[in-house]
Amino acid sequence: MKLYRLLTGEDDAAFCKKVSAVLNAGWELHGSPSLTFDTQRGRPVAAQAVVKEVEGDWERESAKADFRLGAY
Repeated sequence: MKLYRLLTGEDDAAFCKKVSAVLNAGWELHGSPSLTFDTQRGRPVAAQAVVKEVEGDWERESAKADFRLGAY
């Protein structure tokens, strides 16, 4: 099955580290990054979609009590 995640966060080194960590865990970039501006906090916010092919079936795997997307 293919898993999808949307990573979001302030456009800073911590966000780049988050994206790098999932890439090194086997995820792949999906589409272009997005950037917007949070006017209330006065900061840019970035988003990047990532996908990963894993064994299993989404319906069965996500129904398990211990299912955590972060485990992938």
